[in-house]
Amino acid sequence: QVQLVESGGGLVQPGGSLRLSCAASGSIFSIYAMGWYRQAPGKQRELVAHITNTGSTNHADSLKGRFTISRDNAKNTVYLQMNNLKPEDTAVYYCKADIQTFLHRRADYWGQGTQVTVSS
Repeated sequence: QVQLVESGGGLVQPGGSLRLSCAASGSIFSIYAMGWYRQAPGKQRELVAHITNTGSTNHADSLKGRFTISRDNAKNTVYLQMNNLKPEDTAVYYCKADIQTFLHRRADYWGQGTQVTVSS
């Protein structure tokens, strides 16, 4: 089994920063791409940022310059640094990882989500 556990969400004032973490564990043979998504109330889930296993990144155009994705392959962990947060960033943030298990089954796995609330 594979688990993704997110952490680092919370309440922050506009202009503040948060760093989200997502750690993968279990019967992992290899992790390919990892990514962060978010879903605000009443809206569809959207891609925030994506990073390959070699470190190539892609960020949503509207978030470039404020959000940065990174990963630590040794720790099977992906991070999302969020700066200059705005109320419209309020959402549940989910991580996703493309993982191959030791049984050589490859699939996308999702974390349970972490709430980020930006409010004064």
